[in-house]
Amino acid sequence: MLIPVVLAAALMNAAMVAASAVSAIVIADDLGPALAGLPNTAGVLGTAGGAMAVGRWTVRFGRAQALRTGYGVGVAGGALTVLAAVGAPVALLFVGMLLLGVGNAASLLSRYAAADAVPVARRARAMSTVVWASTAGAAGGPFLMAPSQSLATHLGLPALAGPFLLALVAVFSALVASSAVRGAPVAPAPSSTSSTRRTPVFAAAVMVVGHLVMVALMTAVPVHVHSHGGGLGALGAMLSAHTLGMFALSPVTGWWIDRRGTRPVVRTGLALLVLSGLLITLTGPLFTPALFLLGYAWNLCYLGGSAQLGSAELESRVESSIWTVAAVATAASPWLFTVGGFPVLALVAVVLAVPLLVVSLALACDQSRVLSRLAPWSCPSRRTDLVAHRSRPGRTTSPERPAGGQ
Repeated sequence: MLIPVVLAAALMNAAMVAASAVSAIVIADDLGPALAGLPNTAGVLGTAGGAMAVGRWTVRFGRAQALRTGYGVGVAGGALTVLAAVGAPVALLFVGMLLLGVGNAASLLSRYAAADAVPVARRARAMSTVVWASTAGAAGGPFLMAPSQSLATHLGLPALAGPFLLALVAVFSALVASSAVRGAPVAPAPSSTSSTRRTPVFAAAVMVVGHLVMVALMTAVPVHVHSHGGGLGALGAMLSAHTLGMFALSPVTGWWIDRRGTRPVVRTGLALLVLSGLLITLTGPLFTPALFLLGYAWNLCYLGGSAQLGSAELESRVESSIWTVAAVATAASPWLFTVGGFPVLALVAVVLAVPLLVVSLALACDQSRVLSRLAPWSCPSRRTDLVAHRSRPGRTTSPERPAGGQ
């Protein structure tokens, strides 16, 4: 079942990238450049709301049907964007992007379906494969935009309808691929014990903070490069380095989680958030490497946190929160950058990540020790951090290899 999940995720990402890029151009031409960001805002809101919807469908119908429903909604959205591009009211473009966001949410949450399709010891690697494949779709989609424009012209349609047709075909193909996904048991709700409750809450905080810091810093990068006279070539190289950091090492992260547990992965991710934020303030030769580190810090926090969530409801809530935070961070980052530049944004990273890093160190200690100890790293580690994400109906953890060891 892993292959259709991965293929559908890659296709959905290709659809989202193609539609997002061209929708801004359509609105800029029709309503003015000032409103060009509205379709992508609709897509972000659709993803946030769609994550909650897919989570409810998962609990009610199972993961396979939830994914198919999400992609089906995305197909409807893709069709509306095509209609808007060929002359229908432009309002349909906003609705279409909103519905495509629901399909995008299904793609993002499909990493948990991939995790349920493999043996317990390979769950994190399965999730990382979906994240990596999603990037392949996002990177490959833009290369098909020019040919799709030529096809649209050949068919007698407006040239800008081509990428929307590409998006429609891609999301429909994702729906077809998801038809091969078989039902998987839905993760049970977390135990009511205090220690188990803390783990997914902490994991959610790590994922949200990692995403907030990354979006806040990266939103300011184009402004910084432009204000210093940098061209698009330099900016492209920086963004490419960051994207590589976000996704290229995903298989390594998955292997690390399955091998050593989530705690060292999350701690490293939080530490790299702080380090990369500080390096970015130097804006010298270390600037581009710092963007790579920032991307990998996000990767570690995202996959490490994902591996600790214990139910479909939590998974969808956290994903929705991440995309809501992305909208807030995108709006606030330029203002903060204007006030104090990268030092202010780096301070945000430190203020948000350092407390979580301290908590992570404390959670590695014996639960009976108080969090205020000055040297929590001296405590013996408890090998329990993967119990929540490895425990599934009908599955047991090998007694020879504890789940979640460090």
